[in-house]
Amino acid sequence: MKPSLNWVGKRVKRIDGPEKVTGELKYMTDYHFENMVWGKVLRAKYPYARIHSIQTEKARQLPGVICVLTHEDIPGFNGFGIVIPDQPVLASDIVRCTGDAVALVAAETQEIAEQALRLIEVDYELLEAITDAELAMSSSAPKLHPDGNIHSHVKIINGDTDAAFKEADIIIENTFYSPRQMHAFIETEGGWGVMDDEGLITIRCPGQYAYRDRMQIARALAYNPELIRVISSPIGGAFGGKDEITVQIYLALLAMYTNGRPVKIHLSREESVIAGIKRHPFKVQMRTAAKKDGTLLANEVRAVADTGAYASLGGAVIALAIEHSCGPYKIPNVNLEGFCVYTNNGISGAFRGFGVNQVCIGIETHLDMIAEQLELDPVEIRKKNVYHQGDISSMGHVVKTSVGTFKTLEIAENCDLWKNRSQFKKEVSEPWKKRGVALATSFHGIGMGIGLPDYGAASIELLPNGKFLVAVGCEEIGGGNGTTYAQIAAEILNCDISKIKVVQGDTSKTLDGGTVTASRSTYTGGRAVAAAAPKMIKLLTSAAAEILQVPLSDIIVQRDCLTAKEESLTYKAIYEYLYIHHKPAKVEGHFLLPKEKVEIKGSGGAPHHLYGYLTHVVMVEVDTLTGETDVLRVVSIPDAGKVINPQGLEGQAEGGAVMGIGYTLYEDVIIEEGFHKTKNFTDYIIPTIRETPVIETFPVEDAEQTGPFGAKGIGEVVMIPIIPAIMSAIYDATGARIYHLPATPERIFNALKDVKNKMPNIQGDKNDE
Repeated sequence: MKPSLNWVGKRVKRIDGPEKVTGELKYMTDYHFENMVWGKVLRAKYPYARIHSIQTEKARQLPGVICVLTHEDIPGFNGFGIVIPDQPVLASDIVRCTGDAVALVAAETQEIAEQALRLIEVDYELLEAITDAELAMSSSAPKLHPDGNIHSHVKIINGDTDAAFKEADIIIENTFYSPRQMHAFIETEGGWGVMDDEGLITIRCPGQYAYRDRMQIARALAYNPELIRVISSPIGGAFGGKDEITVQIYLALLAMYTNGRPVKIHLSREESVIAGIKRHPFKVQMRTAAKKDGTLLANEVRAVADTGAYASLGGAVIALAIEHSCGPYKIPNVNLEGFCVYTNNGISGAFRGFGVNQVCIGIETHLDMIAEQLELDPVEIRKKNVYHQGDISSMGHVVKTSVGTFKTLEIAENCDLWKNRSQFKKEVSEPWKKRGVALATSFHGIGMGIGLPDYGAASIELLPNGKFLVAVGCEEIGGGNGTTYAQIAAEILNCDISKIKVVQGDTSKTLDGGTVTASRSTYTGGRAVAAAAPKMIKLLTSAAAEILQVPLSDIIVQRDCLTAKEESLTYKAIYEYLYIHHKPAKVEGHFLLPKEKVEIKGSGGAPHHLYGYLTHVVMVEVDTLTGETDVLRVVSIPDAGKVINPQGLEGQAEGGAVMGIGYTLYEDVIIEEGFHKTKNFTDYIIPTIRETPVIETFPVEDAEQTGPFGAKGIGEVVMIPIIPAIMSAIYDATGARIYHLPATPERIFNALKDVKNKMPNIQGDKNDE
């Protein structure tokens, strides 16, 4: 019989909830100081041009201007980038997109700083922008970077696809296009920095990996990283958009010139749209083969991702996309190829789902098309082909960790929405509207994959008031991981959760625990906390044995105290003893993520050791007169291993579903000839509460032995399968298939016209007779 748990698995309220919902919490960009100066960034005027000169004299002479900086003022390396530092801090000879920074200004007011930007004269020689990724790959295209325009190329081959396609009873082939999505976080990029009299630079800027930000700042400043403190949490939204450097280096550079005064940069929404990274737009060509009984035989994929002007995480995005392009299925013969390509279309980078969103639409749509043509049930064809723990994946590796896909599909086929879909589809709100119900399933790797360092670290410190400070490097980006860390610590320490204080994302207070990305923070940070907590128990019991002068075996850890025989000690009393005797009151916990031993040839880092799985069931209603589509109901069925906090899981599931709805139906950043036509939320549609459907969450708790209490990550897969599910539900309602996202009213209306035009004219045929 398993021992009952006090905190893990319980609906614990967010520990940061009250501050956030009341508005008491100050984000980085909320801070103002009496002696603060304002920083501004001069962006490139053109998407592709050569710089002949930068004249700053007029700007420097403007009253109220403190400094004007160009590439000549960078003490160290003029570049940044998570994998390849190919993006200039300040452009020196070439600009490759309109988001490129050319100069920095610090001034007494925002207005003076903006005026100074207008006084900087840049002599540009215009170059022809490359805005089509396929064209950029051709030999005739000019090279945007010395090594050419193909940033990365991945290729996975398993089995014999040529033979499999000859054997197949059915072959489906299509091309899918997906959009450039904006992160649309509430807090645009910004923060502030200051240098003190002793040369210590403090940067307060929302980011997803404070230690990596510090490294990149130090590299650009040629500065001792130990003299740089980066505070990266709390964050007003990220979703991957703050994984890369945003304004941290600019703040540090300006802080060196502002004589100890704090300098603040806060991008407007318009500047954020131009300079911030976006989701990679993809073109995915897919060809899938199956037998008459629905057994999948082969899959061929060619995916091209537009990474824009710089690498950022584009190579990792295309690698993950190809790794996931066959879904959680056993397909014995695959030929998978992906290209990440440079263009002058802004910059693409990390975004929730990380390339899996763009390829999931292909394999899931093909499964539905195969099922329809073979007259098979959409659930049964998936259950027939999904892999289980111990099976061999499409890539040819043995899946060693927990797999909950089959269970999610079982719940899906028995949920109310799916079982009673025929009835729900009849209940249209208007005679000219049609309803459809569909499902899709997907998965997402947890952690960084093979070839990259992937570790967790946490510390726990006993405080003078008898509470515990749990410090984890992983930032809080909205998902509630701080509450998860508190629950794990309270569970193992056997104390009330009110005695746990959590600090995150501060290089002076936390250990380096890796980035908040790759659905890893609960799994990795949780395991690090779980590694530190027993050490704190040991520290407490050892101290208690010394205080009470009893054998260590006599000490009993009870709720919020330690006892021996009839005597008890509070945590506060133990702290006082440790302090008086100059003994440490702090412990550390470390965790190395398990990895596969052998990398799949040509994969760029596959396979992952661990994956999260999820199935979505959706119902849509389509207005056949306008093409407008509403998502009415969503059932989200995640396999997150052990659920640490059901309330937190539901929040992730609901938020991910709404983000997936936006991606599928509304969102696209339009860039033409390298210039942003989308400039603000006035011309970029994101779903609001009005577009939020009824969302039900039914978790599958397929415990993962390597995770904290059996938990694993879920932050990204929650928005993935809903995308093809909506696409198939539109088809179920209208007979119109969508291959180009977003599925705008115009695209759906035109698809409906195509369906109508292909229908036989029954009346005409009778008249002919």
